[in-house]
Amino acid sequence: MKPETRHRIALLVETSRSYGRELLRGVARFASTRTNWTLLHQEMTIDASLPDWMTESEVSGSIARVDSHIIDSLMQLQVPIVDVRCRRQFAGIPQVETDDREVARIAFAHLWDRGFRRFAFCGFQFAHYSEARLRQFRESVAAAGGPLSVYESPGKRDVALGSIEQPDRADFQSMSKWLDTLPRPTGLFVCNDIRGQQVLNACQSLSIAVPDDIAVIGVDDDDAVCPLGNPPLSSVRPNAEQIGYRAAEILLDMLNGKPTPTLTEFVPPVGVSQRLSTQVSAVEDREIARVCRFIREHARDGINVNHIVEFTTLSRRQLERRFRQQLNRTPHEEITAAQIARVKQLLHETTMTLEQITQLAGYSHKERLAAVFKRETNETPGEYRRRVT
Repeated sequence: MKPETRHRIALLVETSRSYGRELLRGVARFASTRTNWTLLHQEMTIDASLPDWMTESEVSGSIARVDSHIIDSLMQLQVPIVDVRCRRQFAGIPQVETDDREVARIAFAHLWDRGFRRFAFCGFQFAHYSEARLRQFRESVAAAGGPLSVYESPGKRDVALGSIEQPDRADFQSMSKWLDTLPRPTGLFVCNDIRGQQVLNACQSLSIAVPDDIAVIGVDDDDAVCPLGNPPLSSVRPNAEQIGYRAAEILLDMLNGKPTPTLTEFVPPVGVSQRLSTQVSAVEDREIARVCRFIREHARDGINVNHIVEFTTLSRRQLERRFRQQLNRTPHEEITAAQIARVKQLLHETTMTLEQITQLAGYSHKERLAAVFKRETNETPGEYRRRVT
């Protein structure tokens, strides 16, 4: 029996971004279970040139982040190519891409569900994904009858994406001025996590309270970038691994002589990874918003309603009444909600025991914490951890 041809597949996908790494993970999963491919890859950035080894090796096909600076060299290889960047279309090259319409719709719904009725968008001019997400976000806001403020860093068309995403000091200053003009509270959708980090830095320098004054949600759910924010950045998580898997599936069909798809295939995102940058209920009452921020920052210290009364300018009666009006709950319930959110985070993101978590969530005894957690979630801490990890 003649041995099956072992195809050599070149992967021109960056490892510098979580999105690229997820793409590669999807390709690897497909290759290990459905083919006997040899995968060829080297560490690279998104705007890297075609490596020399591609023209010197016998490559059977390629999955690539295709753009103008490498298209001619790729086409000279005369092998099937699948594009997973989708910045522009090239004849004969099928594309698999994140569904940016759904990304923006999910981001809008996340902010809307938290009570925001004023919205803003911050992106990069001439970045194709940013422009696509802005179009759909604008449609969602318009359909809901809300106002929208937009800021895009000025740029030049057809320049490297890395240059677009690293604006200069003048842009930081103009973006900061724009942020300072936004009415409070506003739900802000940023085109990706890189832009989200820049926005959070600007908010911190302006002493803008995130998420009380401006709640911020990004895209990519980059596990290196999102936790660095102050506060950590909520983000829409694309299904990049599935995009990589599907691109490999299409490439295999092309290698087997099947027709090349002519339409871009869109893969919906997984959902929202919520972190502290949107962990809020939007309220117009600025004093109640200030109190909510105090609760989030100090709930782990074991505060009670007396501590809040000492902090606020309101009497206890006014505090209780305005909490009911704005949030339909009591200050005590807000403290409990903040503590349970902290417990959930630690159960999900760490391997700490319940005894270790107890002190970090503002409780003195793990038995009391376990009882409150069960009452609020209908699950024990152990059941919750097993379900989410």
